[in-house]
Amino acid sequence: MDQILIPIYGMSRTFGMLPTRQISSEQRASARQPLGVTGRVVWKDGRGTLRFNSVVIRDVSETGAYIESLSGSAIPLFRLVTLQVERAEEAETLPATLKRGRVLSAVYRVGPASHATGVPEGYGLRLLVEPKRRPTLAAAPRPALALATA
Repeated sequence: MDQILIPIYGMSRTFGMLPTRQISSEQRASARQPLGVTGRVVWKDGRGTLRFNSVVIRDVSETGAYIESLSGSAIPLFRLVTLQVERAEEAETLPATLKRGRVLSAVYRVGPASHATGVPEGYGLRLLVEPKRRPTLAAAPRPALALATA
């Protein structure tokens, strides 16, 4: 069985061994669904002025979305925004939270700036909704973590 040594940080340096089959490159809680629907992002800037951007929602999952800005000003990192789909009834693949209306979200990733406008081309949003929990298998044992202190 292949194993990988991973650092575990705490009060002292500790290293643990985990089987490599448990570490995957895709560690998402829910799958992304590619989209191409238009929407609107609304937020308040540092002075309290209400701002909005027209966006295209490129992909969405239960807890996140990637949007491309079509117009408006740059949105700062970690800003709370409201995401709204303009025609939610036309998109069958939307999560139920986006179909209901506005969703409070946080900007957690800002893409590279466009050379023409200077505004970032895309933003990663974390939808601030309670995620659906996956059922856990009671029969699946937790792997033992071998510890060694340095």
